[in-house]
Amino acid sequence: MKLVIASDIHGAADWCAKLMGAVEDEQPDRVVLLGDMLYHGPRNDLPADYAPKRVIEMLNGIADRIIAVRGNCEAEVDQMVLDFPCMADHDILLDGGRSFFLTHGHIYGPGLHNSVDKWPTLPAGSALVYGHTHKKVLQQVDGHSDITVFNPGSVGIPKDGTHSFGIYEDGRFEHRILE
Repeated sequence: MKLVIASDIHGAADWCAKLMGAVEDEQPDRVVLLGDMLYHGPRNDLPADYAPKRVIEMLNGIADRIIAVRGNCEAEVDQMVLDFPCMADHDILLDGGRSFFLTHGHIYGPGLHNSVDKWPTLPAGSALVYGHTHKKVLQQVDGHSDITVFNPGSVGIPKDGTHSFGIYEDGRFEHRILE
């Protein structure tokens, strides 16, 4: 199974277009969106390329490949314009015997950076895949050493200066920088 994993687009249309180019290049089985797709939120500056209607069009163009969860900036109106479900606090994806707990990071999370420290119950070998912090993470966390923690960073408003997404393939997670 190959996944493109992205979070925190925040209505940044030019960066979303670069993500769509990566989806085209990577040809994943699924595209996982970890929330905060359209609205920039009251704590963030308005992205220079803020155009949520363009983002809607791009995301709806690949709706049949998207698995999405709700971020802290999603609202019911977002579900009205998006052609894929996006209002669940989490989702679970299975790859063979491995479970991926998909969430934004404001309800469930590993407690890194500004994510909440509330772990779901997961079997050994699982992955906690989240966004929200706008910072890339790939690590194990003390007390949960049998769980991989992965954050793809942010497509639209990165806190570390690099617009990014993630790839999962052949049992491995990695970060990719959008240029």
